[in-house]
Amino acid sequence: MKISPPSHKMALVLPGGGARGAFQVGVLKAIAELLPEGAPNPFPILSGTSAGAINSIVLASRARRFKIAVQHLEEVWQNFESNQVFRTDGLTMLKSSLHWLSAIVLGGTLVGTPKSLLHNEPLRHLLSENIRFPRIQTSIDAGLLDAVAITAAGYASARSTSFFQASAVHEEWARTRRAGVRSTLNLDHLMASVAVPLIFPPVMIHGEYFGDGAMRQATPLSPAVHLGADRILVIGVRDESGTPEHDPNTPQPFPSLALIAGYMLDTLFMDGLYSDLERLTRINQLLDCAPAEERRGELQDVRPIDTMVIVPSEDLREIANEQRLAMPRPVRALLRGIGGRGANGSRLLSFLMFEKAYTSRLIDLGYRDAMEVRDELRAFVTGADVARLSAPERLSDDLTGQYRKLDPDKFK
Repeated sequence: MKISPPSHKMALVLPGGGARGAFQVGVLKAIAELLPEGAPNPFPILSGTSAGAINSIVLASRARRFKIAVQHLEEVWQNFESNQVFRTDGLTMLKSSLHWLSAIVLGGTLVGTPKSLLHNEPLRHLLSENIRFPRIQTSIDAGLLDAVAITAAGYASARSTSFFQASAVHEEWARTRRAGVRSTLNLDHLMASVAVPLIFPPVMIHGEYFGDGAMRQATPLSPAVHLGADRILVIGVRDESGTPEHDPNTPQPFPSLALIAGYMLDTLFMDGLYSDLERLTRINQLLDCAPAEERRGELQDVRPIDTMVIVPSEDLREIANEQRLAMPRPVRALLRGIGGRGANGSRLLSFLMFEKAYTSRLIDLGYRDAMEVRDELRAFVTGADVARLSAPERLSDDLTGQYRKLDPDKFK
């Protein structure tokens, strides 16, 4: 039976973030409660990267009953253990460390070049057991879903590729360093999207190795826009309340490898998203200054896009640090070896802590944060009239150009 299309082409964009993806599940749980009982998936377009790709694919494969799909996600994320994602036993951690050390000392001879720091075969097994990929096309054929896209980065082409499965009306696209490729999505696409560089091994698709989609994804909203979205809900995984400015008179220790790795992952997963949101907001501002009937030339084909952004109200690094002891001892030893003690490694830990003590906290936080804006969220998802941009105040100010003055005394 065909489902009547909604008044708006709604898209859900789920960026990457490793274990932080549990926050997205909490927000989805709130949305499921705000919708009528038995409601189908409210997002005709789903776009995900890395951990967000996993959540997107589960929703796409269970589009007939949105609440049941979210309950399935919650069940998995709420009971996570690191050994379901990567091997955590002491022998594997020791062999991995020795392999990297030997490869560096011997120049890759004798022992060969290691493929990654961690082995994520358990994640492949977990996903194969819990996702029924053929159901995606069933959902599309039934009108429950219009398109789902997951993004990965090609190492040979140096291009961000959004593999999408969609109804027949959608065409492939190609832009500088990014493309949309029609595909029948499978486990390899998903494993490629979550293959964080150096940490997890890349995956070969059509003769090319692919890694985590966030690496080349300068425009994370692009797949949803190309697939026709005119309303986008973004669920971020980083607290945007701001970090206290550093006092230049206070000496800092030299950055450890763990600190740098966490910083790189944070940049990889989130910075491109906020740059893209700022561009979208500015375009909306320009379009709203010119009524549709007055637009000429190429402007006639440009549409404003309503956007709602939900991000954590708490610092996920602090939550990860509080739950540090939940990580398996061999993994904690490996992190200590690269300088990940205490707060110094909390950012990296917040991406890698696939432990229920941590993921359950994030699900609860996502649920609470979504319920704080329940009225706006319900209106947004059900297609009611909403503001062009809905986001936490500080983030909204940044996106709309409300610049804050820096204290000049800090830079003397």
